[in-house]
Amino acid sequence: MKKMTEKEKQIRSNVGLLTSELEALVKFFHQGLDYDMMVYEFWNAKDILGHITFWHESFAHNISDLGNGIPPNPLKGKLSEVNILSVATTKPATINELIERLRIAQKVIEEFIFLDSITAIPYKKGSRDYSREEHLEIVSKHIRKHLNDIKKAYASTKK
Repeated sequence: MKKMTEKEKQIRSNVGLLTSELEALVKFFHQGLDYDMMVYEFWNAKDILGHITFWHESFAHNISDLGNGIPPNPLKGKLSEVNILSVATTKPATINELIERLRIAQKVIEEFIFLDSITAIPYKKGSRDYSREEHLEIVSKHIRKHLNDIKKAYASTKK
């Protein structure tokens, strides 16, 4: 059996962290709460789930393209515009549909994230590419930040 490199260990660890963040997010959305409650000025909890799903699908699409030898076509535009698009395009989906899409995207990411042939993953046109380890770390932190904000907003209604 081949010994795991430090890079492979780091990627495996980062996949584990990402999986934990996703599980915590899904657990929150399985509580049957009112997910139309506003968390940010323009986004409710469901909008945030849609936003995270949109970006996770983008990550999955880009890494899948790279793994299949296809030039990736990352998202284009200002970050603020892409974030508006992330909510607008996912608004019609139900919570369960978004969770299923998130899980499918995660499976795709896990299918390709260990390929040594993938050295850099694009995030958005005009932004730098990220290593596999960095991309996993950034995505985990992104999910954690939004989930913490959601939990704070919901906790403040219980006071």
